[in-house]
Amino acid sequence: MSARNDVPPSTIGVDFVDGGVVVEYHDGREVFYHGPPEPIEGPLTTPPGKEVHVLVTDPDGVEGAMTYVNDRNTHDDILESTGVGRVMLDRDDEAELFPGVTVATDAYSVRVEADLSVVDGRVFVFAEDELSELAYELVEDTD
Repeated sequence: MSARNDVPPSTIGVDFVDGGVVVEYHDGREVFYHGPPEPIEGPLTTPPGKEVHVLVTDPDGVEGAMTYVNDRNTHDDILESTGVGRVMLDRDDEAELFPGVTVATDAYSVRVEADLSVVDGRVFVFAEDELSELAYELVEDTD
């Protein structure tokens, strides 16, 4: 398997529709993430072994930036042509994806944390594999 590199994301289109979130890539393709996203207060640790995609939108939810976490399947040039970014984390590693949004490895899971007082928009996490698709939105603690 060839090495994969970090790829910075670009701004891509976002649309909230009944039943999920549509992301429009630069190459014109659209991907539908099933939902609606489950609201999660505080940090989120995904189930182990899932492909994890983090989407941070603008306040209006019209556009955003998507980053794949530890994606080893997609070639760099494909990511660059779609506008999707990628971050590769080592074991027990952490990275800031966007101001106020960090991801970290947690065994075979990914932990996503958002300081929503810093984020100027919404934060979504999609965790999927061949068996299931999970969608979350990180929200403010109501305590």
